[in-house]
Amino acid sequence: MSTAVVESPVRTARAPRRIPRFPLAVPVEITVLKSGVPDSVPGRLLNIGEGGMAAILAAELRTGDSVGVSFRLPEVALAVHARGVVRHRSELRCGVEFLGLLPEQQGLLRYWIGQAPRKSVQNTSTGLHNKSSVSSTKRRRRIDAPRVRRVLWIAVAILFTTCAIGWWHWYRAWQEIESQIPPVTGFLSSEPARVPGEVMDQLVTHKIEPVYPAAAREQNMRGVVLLETVVGADGSVIDAQPLSGPEGLAPAAIEAVKWWRFQPYHVKGKAVAVETTLAVEFRPQARSAASETEN
Repeated sequence: MSTAVVESPVRTARAPRRIPRFPLAVPVEITVLKSGVPDSVPGRLLNIGEGGMAAILAAELRTGDSVGVSFRLPEVALAVHARGVVRHRSELRCGVEFLGLLPEQQGLLRYWIGQAPRKSVQNTSTGLHNKSSVSSTKRRRRIDAPRVRRVLWIAVAILFTTCAIGWWHWYRAWQEIESQIPPVTGFLSSEPARVPGEVMDQLVTHKIEPVYPAAAREQNMRGVVLLETVVGADGSVIDAQPLSGPEGLAPAAIEAVKWWRFQPYHVKGKAVAVETTLAVEFRPQARSAASETEN
């Protein structure tokens, strides 16, 4: 009779954090790039340290996402702005590691973290050491009040200057990040190029003939509809508005032109959006003759 030996699974203990975290419950705003567009996600901090933070957010992020973080520390006048990367997540909870934290921002965190353990110890020992608290209160009263106020004003001025410099560095760094975001093609740029309709006619790769409206056919309506058209950098039609021509034929002309496709128009080797005027001609008799010939 053989005896089977079953090995119990070995649990690997989670490695302790190299930098301690401290509980903190304040609002936080996470900025993440989605499809090249900055998106703001609100949330609430769970803990904070010099190396990173944990928070519960209103939307799920992906591990490895680069984010911008903004929050306010208790009893600190200015907000903390930092860049980071998502290291782990569990549904709406995620952990963010700070990257390239500026010295000014790191100074704010160290100042608050240095105060956090003291406040925790003071709150815990309030009801246990009444005699020591009374004696400490008497000692505080002996301190020169004007001297304390001077020291506080100097500390506030230094802190304000440090935070202002830190915010300026963070703002410039964020502008550099936004400048590296590639432009989204197919959307209207701020200043589209003006191109003649004859030039754009030569760049047509896909053209749909308009559907002749029944009411216009009964009235034997004909003519040319001119459309002010905006073509995106990818060659798709973004917008079309009538300039002239029979009003009864304008909707059919717009509907047809929206399906047209063009080769991208380049300026200095870069595809750009353009404004142009396109003509759509309606000839009902020619269409009828063509249909009779086919029959």
